[in-house]
Amino acid sequence: MKARWIGVAAAAAIFMFGAGQASADANLDLAKKSGCLACHSVDSKVVGPAWKDVAAKYKGDAGAKDALVAKVKAGGKGNWNDVTGGVPMPPYSPRVSDADIATLVDFILGL
Repeated sequence: MKARWIGVAAAAAIFMFGAGQASADANLDLAKKSGCLACHSVDSKVVGPAWKDVAAKYKGDAGAKDALVAKVKAGGKGNWNDVTGGVPMPPYSPRVSDADIATLVDFILGL
């Protein structure tokens, strides 16, 4: 009986990892389609900050999602001047839907 449960747990872990990877790939495809990868990447600064740095900066901040969604929608500057040299974030709304912006912010904060 014990071996069966270990097998089920291992299968569940493999399924979850596979689903997580598929979701990450879909989110990166959405980011590419939305134009985000022109200035950002997951691991390193391009023009804007690396998304892992964004996730680290806002970790544990309950208002981060709403603030970042608003920033992506409207654009702006000032939060990452040391990284961007003052280059502003362009507005992505209405070109990118509110639902897609929220999905991308969730992805970034989950890194």
